Amino acid sequence: MINVISLLNQIDDVMYFPILIIVMAIAGLYFTLRTRGVQIRLFGESLRLLMEPSDDENSVSSLQAMLVSTASRVGTGNIIGVSTAICLGGPGACFWMWLMCLIGASSAFIESTLAQIFKQKDHEGHSYGGPAYYIEQGLDKPKLALLFCIFLIATYAVGFNLLCSYNLQSTFMDYPFYNSTTPYIIGAVLAILTGYCLLGGGKRIVKITGTVVPFMGFAYVGVALIIILINYQNIPSMFALIFQNAFDFQSIFGGVAGSCMVYGIKRGLFSNEAGVGSAPNASASANVSHPAKQGLVQTLSVYIDTLLLCTATALMCLCTGVARDASVSGAPYVQNAISTVFGTAGPVFITIAMVLFAFTTLIGNLYYVDNALIFMNKKKKPSQKFMRIFHLLCAVVVFIGAIIPMDAAWAMADICMGGMTLINLPVCALLGTIAISCLRDYETQRKLGKNPVFKANSIGFDEGELDFWK
Repeated sequence: MINVISLLNQIDDVMYFPILIIVMAIAGLYFTLRTRGVQIRLFGESLRLLMEPSDDENSVSSLQAMLVSTASRVGTGNIIGVSTAICLGGPGACFWMWLMCLIGASSAFIESTLAQIFKQKDHEGHSYGGPAYYIEQGLDKPKLALLFCIFLIATYAVGFNLLCSYNLQSTFMDYPFYNSTTPYIIGAVLAILTGYCLLGGGKRIVKITGTVVPFMGFAYVGVALIIILINYQNIPSMFALIFQNAFDFQSIFGGVAGSCMVYGIKRGLFSNEAGVGSAPNASASANVSHPAKQGLVQTLSVYIDTLLLCTATALMCLCTGVARDASVSGAPYVQNAISTVFGTAGPVFITIAMVLFAFTTLIGNLYYVDNALIFMNKKKKPSQKFMRIFHLLCAVVVFIGAIIPMDAAWAMADICMGGMTLINLPVCALLGTIAISCLRDYETQRKLGKNPVFKANSIGFDEGELDFWK
């Protein structure tokens, strides 16, 4: 088992440095320049679009689609991932998380806009799609689309859910009742709840995430803000520590794989998933009049995840000054920090937050998987019998995640996600001109005072060439 974990860690290290870091940075900078900083320049427009209602009450609104993707983004990584990055990489990991968030938001715009452009229409008139669809149609590469789906299923049904389950059970380690059987009990309970919810299908997922995600996000940020304000005198030295560590290049290049830069980028990508190719699966389901609308809305999801929730965790921990090292990496570091203000109630709150974060993450993850399975089954929903068996296996994965070692859980999640990203970002670069033309069309109509309406011929497609936009 130790040899397997060691091999996974070696693959993980090489995949992220130098391969993924270079690919992500180049793609993010390229999209930022080509769109003239759309993720910053049109931030106000993104906020306005967030509350724009859908024309059809029975379809998924822009806000609901964003909440589904946020439910998957906002998860245990916002607490455990940030804690791990700071404890193992150093406080400078925060800076690299912020930087990759701002750059990566442009990738989120491109991938979600492409998902809208190439989305399909089902027999009820609703839309669906994602990277597999724009790979197949935009590049005419059905085998590459199939490979992407395999990586997506490996990531969201296996890698991420193993890690999510492990992270949840790890928050109970400091409780007196925790013993060798506790992970088995927590894993079993979580697996049963996940399996039950999956029986409700996509509409139940949208309803649950629409209710839970805003509540848990605001509550968590509120608690973090209280702790930061109580420790306000430490704020200047805290930011000095972050930037000093972030630009300690001698330390970074002395051990790149374990540096604050690599940890910040890895944990930032794991948390916000910008450019990974996950959010487009939810984006394609939104009923909007123009693809660029959903692309703009999805940039907000990246900000909510990293600039709000990940930052809340980082600043809450660092401002308290509690000890940080490998021994408290994960939930203990966050629980120790919150205990300085809320005492024994602090760890309980973190546990509750982790339960909510884990649950919505598991549900959001498997929503994406369903979309990949439909693509692999020739655009048809798999049989009810198959889905029941598949969901049963997913529940088993959730159970296994609670009892495996931490290193194995993180490495599996990182490797699977890296595979998705290495397919999706180059594809987005190849198809990027289409999304950028779509953005220009949107801005032109807005300048004329119109509510932008998309037509295929406005970006060079023939009428009827795009399935949904005929």
